[in-house]
Amino acid sequence: MKAVIQAGGQGARLRPYTLVLPKPMMPVGDLPVIELLLGWLKRNGIEEVTVTTGHLGSLIQALCGDGSQWGLKISYTAEDKPMGTLGALDMLRDELTEPFLVLNGDLLTDLDLRAFRRFHLNHQDPLTVAVKATPVPINMGVFEFDDKTGQIEDFREKPVLNYNFNMGIYCMDPSILERIPTGLSFGFDDLIYSMLDDNASARVFVHEGEFLDIGRPEDYKKAQSMVAEGRLPNFGT
Repeated sequence: MKAVIQAGGQGARLRPYTLVLPKPMMPVGDLPVIELLLGWLKRNGIEEVTVTTGHLGSLIQALCGDGSQWGLKISYTAEDKPMGTLGALDMLRDELTEPFLVLNGDLLTDLDLRAFRRFHLNHQDPLTVAVKATPVPINMGVFEFDDKTGQIEDFREKPVLNYNFNMGIYCMDPSILERIPTGLSFGFDDLIYSMLDDNASARVFVHEGEFLDIGRPEDYKKAQSMVAEGRLPNFGT
């Protein structure tokens, strides 16, 4: 199965660092994020990767080269304007003829990628999204009430709500590419809204392990703290 790493973003939340380094090259300990990500893909049986580049993409290409140092085959696309999280897939239509992986280039996770792939291949839906269950504490009392009358039906003091958030890792069938427009910016939100509008079925795969979004300053800081304390897991093992 091929993997597409989305690495064209501006990294606005990590400025000023991302003015000189693309987000996937931000260091975590001694290694850039994308090198950790490539190692995770290789350990999970992936051998062919396409990196979609934009902002400072030449630096990513100079670092990763053809991928031979990791036993990978790496190719690249370059976008001359922002294409959103999925728009760059338009340039890969002729290459993605079998189910494939798409993932953001700024994440670290110990997701069992083999199990994720098996789950996707064993159902008939064209899209599987990796999600992580996360408790969100609400530090105020929350009411439930009738929308028409305003009558109170329930009250919870400082509840903890559980949500499943998008990890930015997807398994897709080639039919998904039919929903991606040519030459336009197109995000994952656009894709999922279009599928919901059409009653097209998709599935989630719930991950209960570690996940860090290095594009978020708080997660990047957490990753650095984990390195300093010797607690950063060997992602992908």
